[in-house]
Amino acid sequence: MHWTARRERFRAILAGERCIHPGSVYDPLSARIAEDIGFEVGMFAGSIASMTVLGAPDLIVLTLSEFAAQAYRICRAGNLALLVDADHGYGNALNVKRTVEELETAGVAALTIEDTALPQPFGELGKTRLIPIGEGVGKMRAALAGRQDPKLVVAGRTSAPAVTGLDDTIARCRAYEAAGVDALFLVGIRTRAELEAVAAATHVPLMLGTLGKDLKDREYLAGQRVRIGLQGHQPFMAAVRATYEALKALRDGTQPEDIKTAAPGEMMKTLTRDADYQRWLKDFLGGK
Repeated sequence: MHWTARRERFRAILAGERCIHPGSVYDPLSARIAEDIGFEVGMFAGSIASMTVLGAPDLIVLTLSEFAAQAYRICRAGNLALLVDADHGYGNALNVKRTVEELETAGVAALTIEDTALPQPFGELGKTRLIPIGEGVGKMRAALAGRQDPKLVVAGRTSAPAVTGLDDTIARCRAYEAAGVDALFLVGIRTRAELEAVAAATHVPLMLGTLGKDLKDREYLAGQRVRIGLQGHQPFMAAVRATYEALKALRDGTQPEDIKTAAPGEMMKTLTRDADYQRWLKDFLGGK
């Protein structure tokens, strides 16, 4: 398949003057829903991938191949530009390079590589530790070296705002920007003052992984060069709850036709692209 056009659309967002909220997606159908109702970008998070593929919490037990395979399924289902959370790149800098190669092949439009020490180191349960800046720079350089399509966006991600403070955040952002990343993804920015300090110290587009109560004004965010602002992953959580409640109702004796939250037939036909398949059946299998 051809992935370039969706990557160009993502880069146009980064080069633009708006802040958008991506749609959190987790499988082909959720990606089609997001695309059909007008989301410009889909977000496939590592935590959601772990729950979708393994039914496991976000403890870095998902493998690169599992993550890339699900990302590919999402990408091939439509034309949504997909931003993915590639965590720490599944290892050291060489693993990061391989991660970028696999995710580029899977069709993602953009990916983030973070500087958190992952998986959880021995003896440090409950603590979040960041790798040294030099090691983080090595990972960013490796990510860029692994990219073959220059349209693919590589973003450096850090949780320093919530872990080590503003000064270290700025130092890391400047170092990753100097390494050549296309954007910076920040987790843990809480105040406008923090955001403004980072924006003043850097030049590339910004993405925010969390939006506190002071950071929900998209016009303000756009003025601080924020181009992507995540809203969480409620669609997956809502799907889990709906599935639980439907199964429980059936187990308790509710008749299938009385499950009012089930998607109607026409919606399912639209999302599964039934009309296309019916046409292909006639074209290729001799139907009338």
